[in-house]
Amino acid sequence: MTKHKFMLMTMSALTAITLAACGDTEEDAMNPADPDSQVEMNEEMDENMDGEMEEDMGHEGMDHSSSGEVPEGLAEAESPTFEVGSQAIMSAEHMSGMDGAEATIAGAYDTTVYALSFTPTTGGEPIENHKWVIHEELEDAGDEPLVAGDEAVIATDHMEGMEGATATIDSAEETTVYMVDFTTTDSGEEVTNHKWVTESELSAE
Repeated sequence: MTKHKFMLMTMSALTAITLAACGDTEEDAMNPADPDSQVEMNEEMDENMDGEMEEDMGHEGMDHSSSGEVPEGLAEAESPTFEVGSQAIMSAEHMSGMDGAEATIAGAYDTTVYALSFTPTTGGEPIENHKWVIHEELEDAGDEPLVAGDEAVIATDHMEGMEGATATIDSAEETTVYMVDFTTTDSGEEVTNHKWVTESELSAE
């Protein structure tokens, strides 16, 4: 009888230990031993989401292809670094899959190119440092290039809500701009007559 009681007590003790161990495992899973790791994981997720939002902002609704028509008065470049029909590698991130893609030059023009900020006429958050709009795509811009801080009305529709919006010039550069055809490196999308890529965003193959 004593031996039987001893075995029952031993089994009870083992069961209690097993249940306690399971409880600790579940508690550890719900409450990681290293709270700093959880904080870092949450911060990384937030940064990734912020990065994706920033990438989408300013290019949502943008028509990356175009008909190839250019504004009246835009002068073709006489001796561009990259001639029409030649290839070049892009180092620009105007859209996903653009950076590193091989571009075929569809047009080359000498002008003043602007990065600018504006609030879309369709509403929504302001677009900051949008690249690029050229001088001939601004209403009544005059003959002289604008400078950072100037305001102008946009007269092109690269993206929804752009045409007719009042923009503030963030930067201005007199250079050769290019219209290009390329295939995106991520989705394989065929983009034709993309406006615009600056000379500094292109390099020889």
